[in-house]
Amino acid sequence: MGLILRLIVAAGLAADAIVHWMFAPDMAYVEGGSIGGDMLFRIQAAVAGVVAVIVLTYGSRWAHALAFLVAASAAGAVVLYYYVDVGALGPLPDMHEPVWYLDKTISLVGEGGAALAALVGFFAAGRGRRREEDELFDPEPAGRL
Repeated sequence: MGLILRLIVAAGLAADAIVHWMFAPDMAYVEGGSIGGDMLFRIQAAVAGVVAVIVLTYGSRWAHALAFLVAASAAGAVVLYYYVDVGALGPLPDMHEPVWYLDKTISLVGEGGAALAALVGFFAAGRGRRREEDELFDPEPAGRL
């Protein structure tokens, strides 16, 4: 089960990374903030890609927690900026885009799926660790003398 969750998380983050990387050049003209929209999209793509590799490599609680933060924040941002024109926020440009298209759907499904799988993976990885710790402190199975 753990491997399947890790693959789902990695696939969702990969979809997120690919879509952000493809659209980064189009975001160069977004106004406001000190970070350009193209740079913001490239950073998101790189972070999502790196975290996908981390989850595949380690599969630990902290890796799943990191994946959840990256995926959930990206999913939240795409929904927020679709519905609300918040303007430039500090160094972030005004990313309001009230248009929905297939690539945005792919990104949101990937981010949402990765966030949910990472959340499940976080709790599943913690349960497995507790079992290992229990066996470490009580190596004798119950009933054996």
